[in-house]
Amino acid sequence: MNRINNLFSTKDSNILSIYFCAGHPTLEGTASTIKTLQQKGVQMIEIGIPFSDPMADGPVIQDAATKALRNGMSLRLLFEQLSGIRQDVTIPLILMGYLNPIMQFGFERFCQQCVATGIDGVIIPDLPFKDYLEEYKPIADKYDVRIIMLITPETSDERIRFIDENTDGFIYMVSSAATTGAQKEFNEAKQRYFSRINGMNLRHPRMIGFGISNKQTLESAQANASGAIIGSKFVTLLEETGDAAAAMDKLYEALKQ
Repeated sequence: MNRINNLFSTKDSNILSIYFCAGHPTLEGTASTIKTLQQKGVQMIEIGIPFSDPMADGPVIQDAATKALRNGMSLRLLFEQLSGIRQDVTIPLILMGYLNPIMQFGFERFCQQCVATGIDGVIIPDLPFKDYLEEYKPIADKYDVRIIMLITPETSDERIRFIDENTDGFIYMVSSAATTGAQKEFNEAKQRYFSRINGMNLRHPRMIGFGISNKQTLESAQANASGAIIGSKFVTLLEETGDAAAAMDKLYEALKQ
């Protein structure tokens, strides 16, 4: 069973997923960060593929991607760094990146490398759903790689049901239509969005991401989905500390406040 599916079949609440950008803050730190996050109790990890035009990302992750590219990170090097990671890591690993670098690499080759290194899924924010169905899904299914789709408050019920019917793994529930970035609270509009999706009784589990940085936003995500995805807050702490263990300790403290 794909590790993503296995996670959600054994744990349906309070899942914590952490995003970080490969090659940031140091070029060689990717494998070490992954191992540390697992040791610190994280249940799933999203590894960002740095790109020069990350349109869905806010300033924190854009800055991390820029620095990672300057450090020399590439998709080819990332796969090299992930070689052997499954000797130490058992939790689901997801690559998150934009379509351009993946297309340049070659999508089937990309999926082959995912299998070779133990990557369970991929999130491609700018992948059109029509292209996903016609061109990408058949290849991903062939290699048992989950393509995770995002929904936002602007996504229609019809579209959400269509995504629910034609994907596997989980649905990435973006808390707002804005770019990534820490938020102090989820306002009434976001709460109405969460309630609307809850009432749809979707087939797949959901994870809420974008803006989770404190106790209020974490508890709201946990109450309305299987768990939370934290990116910008962790990326900031990782840059400040230069150490994944220290960054997670600081993040856990922030999530209590």
